[in-house]
Amino acid sequence: MGYLSDHLGKERIIAAPGFNRWRVPPASIAIHLCIGSVYAWSIFNLPLTRAFGVVGGAAEDWALSDVVWIFSVAIVFLGLSAAVGGKWLERVGPRMVGVTAALLWGGGFLIGGLGIHLHALWLVYAGYGVIGGIGLGLGYVSPVSTLIRWFPDRRGMATGMAIMGFGGGAMIGAPLKQWLLTVFYRAPDYLGPAANVELITERGRRFAEVAGSLREVIVVGASDLSSMIVPGPAGVYVVGTGDTGVASTFLVLGVAYCAVMLAASFTYRVPAENWRPEGWSPPSEREAAERMVTRHHVGIDEALKTPQFYLLWIVLCFNVTAGIGVLGVAKTMMSEIFGNALPEVVDSAFAATYVLMISVFNMGGRFAWATVSDYIGRKNTFNLFFVLGIALYLSIPLTAQQLSTSPAVTWLVIFYGATMLIFTMYGGGFATIPAYLADIFGTRFVGGIHGRLLTAWSTAGVLGPLAITSLRARAIDEAIVDLAGEVDPAQFEARFGAGVDQLAALVDAKTVTIARLMELAPAGTVDPSATVYNSTMWLMAGLLGLALLANLRIRPVDPKHHLRELETEAGPEPEPEPEPEP
Repeated sequence: MGYLSDHLGKERIIAAPGFNRWRVPPASIAIHLCIGSVYAWSIFNLPLTRAFGVVGGAAEDWALSDVVWIFSVAIVFLGLSAAVGGKWLERVGPRMVGVTAALLWGGGFLIGGLGIHLHALWLVYAGYGVIGGIGLGLGYVSPVSTLIRWFPDRRGMATGMAIMGFGGGAMIGAPLKQWLLTVFYRAPDYLGPAANVELITERGRRFAEVAGSLREVIVVGASDLSSMIVPGPAGVYVVGTGDTGVASTFLVLGVAYCAVMLAASFTYRVPAENWRPEGWSPPSEREAAERMVTRHHVGIDEALKTPQFYLLWIVLCFNVTAGIGVLGVAKTMMSEIFGNALPEVVDSAFAATYVLMISVFNMGGRFAWATVSDYIGRKNTFNLFFVLGIALYLSIPLTAQQLSTSPAVTWLVIFYGATMLIFTMYGGGFATIPAYLADIFGTRFVGGIHGRLLTAWSTAGVLGPLAITSLRARAIDEAIVDLAGEVDPAQFEARFGAGVDQLAALVDAKTVTIARLMELAPAGTVDPSATVYNSTMWLMAGLLGLALLANLRIRPVDPKHHLRELETEAGPEPEPEPEPEP
């Protein structure tokens, strides 16, 4: 540890006089672009749920609910490691934290790739979720307090720069991952059109004779073509003979991300004690009071004794919950809502581009909203997030309902626009919260306090995916039962090789889906695919309402929590009278 401290420690990276502070943001953005690729996780959902089937889900393949939780575990450990790493960061500096994050994030990919290759789900959770998640948290906090100290004159812009890259990680990660999956993809053995292959159904699975033995097969119908990882013909494919390419993609990304993050970490510098930008002086007492900006400092442990910390925790938790569940299944959601209604427009490539555009707006929102908060104040910025967010989330079920009855590109445009605006505010919340903390608790310990607050992200990382997967699963089950009741029993048995009385087994084996039932449904039957996320959107709007109430109750910290033995940035001054606590 002594060797590392000598070469990576805080004392070794103090900037010399005349150092250009604008050299620090590129390193922060580079690290966040790497770890921000976690937001493109939904690119992996489809290939991970088709490890054996490749062109469709096989009975032994993981379910969506299994792999979505890998993303959740990574976010949980992001928040937990940030809570611990924030205090460590204040002691050892951003370079050592950044190097550690690079090794953990890259190593998490490598271990996760091995788990995928061995089809050992626990190893994917341990690698990408736990080890990679710790790397995420350390990489996330490494630049925040550093940039706030370099830019005390522009706190919102500084935190926007620090966290902008995280929102943009999927902008690079989504197309990169999609391209790598295509490079390493290998289609399974094709037996021909379904009409030319004799099929047998046992316990919900489909089988065909191949080289003298029965092999499990996937029957790809016309409704399944748009969801194929790489386009191919409809017909019968042999399970276990292809490769989605996801394991190899993990290995390549692990090496690449580790290299970039290591290079960026070694460019970090911290300002000398009492450094200020040339020509800048702290705001006057009146200016600070108008924007609820403190001129004092609150310690990390002391901050946890204030109601302001917990109100901000609620604000961040519910704002993140409302967006993170959608992020985890973004590509899947786009395909399910619009893939069947508008198959000529929404294919796998379109859904992947949707993930890319989420990243673009998420990244842009982080910088734009954080900068806006320098002018209108942090509290007003969050109030605006929640009022607009409630309206936008409520608009999505209405759009989906219209789409299910009268499919048109207009509804796709409305949905696209609403979700993109939502994600500017989702990203803007992350970028603005460190400046909000600095306004409330001072800048001296903002890195450590920010780390503790990120436990709200950990909680949201569980609540968001849990809500969206459980409510989606319930909606899909109900829709399948309703559709099966509309389908002619003889047609059902001819299509799936078993009667409606075996519906549960057929669904468990992934033989029966909404899309395949719609092929048999009577003319005029409304496709329920577009509405399976409606209940989730109503819940998210409610959570934003609670976050709005919490934000409205935030007031300046009582002076009893200030560190009296420390001088403020402007020097000693009389303590102002506190506003009454709510």
